[in-house]
Amino acid sequence: MSASQFWELSIGASEEVSEGLTNFVWELGALGVLEEEVAGSARLRAFFPASASADTLAARLRDYLGGLRALGFTVGDDALLAPLTDPGWAEAWRDHFRPRPVGDRLLIAPPWDAPRVEGRLTIVIEPGRAFGTGQHGSTAGCLELLERTVERQVPPRALDLGTGSGILAIAAALLGIPRVLAIDDDPDAVANARANLALNGVTTSVTCAIADAATLQTEPAPLVLANILAAAHARLAHVYRRLVTPAGLLVLGGLLEAEADDTAAVVARAGFVRRSTLIRDGWATLELIRPT
Repeated sequence: MSASQFWELSIGASEEVSEGLTNFVWELGALGVLEEEVAGSARLRAFFPASASADTLAARLRDYLGGLRALGFTVGDDALLAPLTDPGWAEAWRDHFRPRPVGDRLLIAPPWDAPRVEGRLTIVIEPGRAFGTGQHGSTAGCLELLERTVERQVPPRALDLGTGSGILAIAAALLGIPRVLAIDDDPDAVANARANLALNGVTTSVTCAIADAATLQTEPAPLVLANILAAAHARLAHVYRRLVTPAGLLVLGGLLEAEADDTAAVVARAGFVRRSTLIRDGWATLELIRPT
């Protein structure tokens, strides 16, 4: 695909799923999103840069829609992903990505507009290539709970499962956690995360690798972060038990508010106790503890 082209995703979006779907495609790195009426039916159009992986976009969308269906939402199977000649986004898309304060100490910013603000740690993220730009409620919730965790006590080590852009791992390092292992099973995401690690100067404290969380072999950590979908949390609940140390914390994002209680119940069966729930823009982040 040439530099003057984009990927366009078009999908039917009923009123009950429109808001969540819109938030989801923004977090996937959409450069612009339109909602329109076509033959009496609502559709959502989202535009992604040529550098985005079509296979990754399709897989993430498939998992997300599957999660909605599992919750009982009606979702069609009319999603279309196709190349699109430059519709004028080449310059305008950057206007969407502005520096965003998160919590009390963090500021998420793109490389072209990354100010240094007194009292805040600036995290520079190149948007549009992997999940995790900081513009989405699920990522913001994870960052806020991470910040609160570090305020109480800085853990010596953390794991970031499904790192995407690397934003949570970068935040963990900047907040003082000396050793962070960030993994993702998508090579494009790992490449993006490594580039963002370098932008933020944390390559010595964060190791980023291609790996599947389900089969990850590593020492357990006192803090595990996972900003992934509800279905994946259910599948990995027993793995979290193995990866979190006794008395350690588990922070789970990527949940619609309606999914929070069911996910907490599933993870509770693996031995975790919910400590808090944070809601941001209709998305829930769970903080759980593994009792000693």
